[in-house]
Amino acid sequence: MKTRVQGSGFRFQGWLRVALAPLLALWLAAGAVASAIEPYEFESELQRQRFKALAEELRCTVCQNQSLADSDAPLAQDLRDEVFRMLQGNRSDQEIRNFMVERYGNYVLYRPPVAAHTLLLWGGPIVLLIIGLVAAVIVIRKRRSAL
Repeated sequence: MKTRVQGSGFRFQGWLRVALAPLLALWLAAGAVASAIEPYEFESELQRQRFKALAEELRCTVCQNQSLADSDAPLAQDLRDEVFRMLQGNRSDQEIRNFMVERYGNYVLYRPPVAAHTLLLWGGPIVLLIIGLVAAVIVIRKRRSAL
């Protein structure tokens, strides 16, 4: 018959937690520091701000509703590199947007332009809201008249 020392398992688990807690904290801190490193060297603060604004208003074409600034996809990195190169080449923000739209269509823009083919996109939510309100009024009136 084996004898077992009471509580020895709990002491080991406590020691393990104490040993692993600093390692976990270090691992999390390393990730935060690594994500803060910016791979681009800008000529001015204005250029950095323009890059940030463009990266936030252009959509990653392979991600679900993420901007270039938010996405970690390889294509998003390529598009950020392209935006950076175009900024270094003294292209205007509108020229960069036009280039991206020519290449990827209006989908690359978070705020697509209002045009004949995008009216449903812009007006659809309002039309659906009006239809819902009219339907609610009709249902309420029918229930009141039935009482």
